[in-house]
Amino acid sequence: MPNISLAEAVKLKSVLSNRVRELENEMERVAFVEIEKGSEVPAQTRTLYTVEKDLDEVRKDLRLLDKLMYQANIQHEIVFNDEALTIVEAIELATQLRAKARTYKKYGASKVEYPYSYGENVMIVKLAMFKPEEYRLKSIEIERQANRLSNLINAKNYEIELAFDSEKYF
Repeated sequence: MPNISLAEAVKLKSVLSNRVRELENEMERVAFVEIEKGSEVPAQTRTLYTVEKDLDEVRKDLRLLDKLMYQANIQHEIVFNDEALTIVEAIELATQLRAKARTYKKYGASKVEYPYSYGENVMIVKLAMFKPEEYRLKSIEIERQANRLSNLINAKNYEIELAFDSEKYF
């Protein structure tokens, strides 16, 4: 059985998910036909049974691919900032770093805001209790780390081989 890389498996999972949706839609199209009463039923190139069999096969392949991907994401590690992380941990850390960078970008945007005022003489001022420039710079650094981690994950995904026959899909 030919192998595929984990990176290819990620793409293939999307292909299989789309194929499942297409086959489900096809089942709806071939399951019923509207005709005038007394007319002949038109011949179908594919029957509901045929589409159902195809759908079962794609779903089975999708389950196997999922299993292999999950196993690989738990069994393989990458080193980031001198710490060994499983791929699943690295993916979560990259997600968390990106969220942190978004928050820091927001804090780095402004120091003073004027949210509202009371009458003509009273103006409310919202002051930052930190240095926005520091948070702007932190956001750049954290985003850089997230990008570096994502690159490590992608590189590792190309190294890992999964025993899956993708020839009927690719």
